[in-house]
Amino acid sequence: MRDHDIVVYGATGFVGALVAEYLAGHSPDGVRIALAGRSGERLASLRQRLGVDWPVIVADASDADALAAMAGSARVVVTTVGPYAKYGRALAHACAAAGTDYADLTGEVLFVRQSIDENHELARSTGARIVHSCGFDSIPSDLGVHVLHQRVAADGAGELTDTTLVVTSLRGGFSGGTIDSMRHQLDVVRRDRDLKRIAASPYSLSPDRAAEPDVGRQEDHVSLRGAEVDPTLRGNLAPFVMASYNTRIVRRTNALRQYAYGRRFRYREVMSVGTSPLSPLIAAGTKAGLAALVVGLSLPPTRFVLDRILPKPGEGPSEQARREGHFTIDLYTRTTTGARYTARFRAKGDPGYAATALMLGEAALALAADRDSLPPSEGGVLTPATAMGDALVDRLRTAGVEITARNLSDPAGKN
Repeated sequence: MRDHDIVVYGATGFVGALVAEYLAGHSPDGVRIALAGRSGERLASLRQRLGVDWPVIVADASDADALAAMAGSARVVVTTVGPYAKYGRALAHACAAAGTDYADLTGEVLFVRQSIDENHELARSTGARIVHSCGFDSIPSDLGVHVLHQRVAADGAGELTDTTLVVTSLRGGFSGGTIDSMRHQLDVVRRDRDLKRIAASPYSLSPDRAAEPDVGRQEDHVSLRGAEVDPTLRGNLAPFVMASYNTRIVRRTNALRQYAYGRRFRYREVMSVGTSPLSPLIAAGTKAGLAALVVGLSLPPTRFVLDRILPKPGEGPSEQARREGHFTIDLYTRTTTGARYTARFRAKGDPGYAATALMLGEAALALAADRDSLPPSEGGVLTPATAMGDALVDRLRTAGVEITARNLSDPAGKN
């Protein structure tokens, strides 16, 4: 019997406090939660502000013994402490060794690749589910394709082929932690060409690159017309900043499921820039802007300027801004039978803060409280879909997130 069902690590950080607040308001009776971080004083202050009597655990990210003790005391550890390549490696390993389920918010390709190499077989031996990317990175992408595939399979409509995620609308921003993770990864790949090649590979998170089917080139950042994705789409589509990470999580899911989505499954992510006459220019400008941001963060003079403008770790928008944020994501696919399907993942709240806190909070509860409903697994470094699947989909729907899928080829328009 472990002392805690869920430990929230990094609870006094901006996003960590939002996750703790979410759990304080939405956890079922009897779920035993603890707050963890570097400062006992700040943790006690947060506990008082939340009005809970949860235990406090003091553990520094550099203290392997403290992290091991914390992991051994919990059934599930969720962490918001990044950049994960810098601060998350020891904790993920401690959880894998202790047989403790783990969930984080990382969007760092190299960290997850390292975690797979270090922890996958260990976690399989202990039964731990090590689940990366349980926020806006990459639950909408991973679960969106999951429900799309389920609907196609239920209809007997074949397998998925070309599949595109479209960010239809979005209001909100990216956290300072996300920007800091980007900085850290750029620093690493600049110094190491081998790591740069890993980060650039579309299958960098796949369990066996040699086993991946040859589906041709898969580009991360593309600009195209909506009609190239589906005849019902109008306007133009620009690259989505998180595509280079989310796509790799979705491809890992397909591989871990023995290519259940299909051997011809191709996946990409874009965002809508509208239907105005200027939208082609906006799409091209967005693609150029993303490239410029990467270059700017890689060069000391421009990075100095950007660091003064971009949000810093621990910073975030006001409560009103978080509440007024939202996002709508639509996915489109063609199947091997020629049918067209779409799925939608829509939530209220700023994607990088309020919605992410909800998603990580519900992921923690799914791992801790829904053991009998989780997909069969021997453990390992998993994805949200392979670790939690329908259990998390059901929880998110109950929490107010719209997750649907339907057949676009159905002339009656039935869901």
